[in-house]
Amino acid sequence: MVTNQQLYLAIGIPMLFNASLVGIVVIFMNTKFAAIDKRFDDMRDLWRAELRRVEEVLDARLKHIEERH
Repeated sequence: MVTNQQLYLAIGIPMLFNASLVGIVVIFMNTKFAAIDKRFDDMRDLWRAELRRVEEVLDARLKHIEERH
């Protein structure tokens, strides 16, 4: 015969264990996604800087061409 207290422990302990594992996985995934977001932000900043340089070079060349005519 199983008492109510034993039944509560038999059901409650595995539920708490599973909930803690799910919490750990969620925290792990959030840190991974944060790292990926950081990499995308860094790449976006790099592309903006490179495009700014290209724009400056093209502007300089156009000014040079305009000055010649």
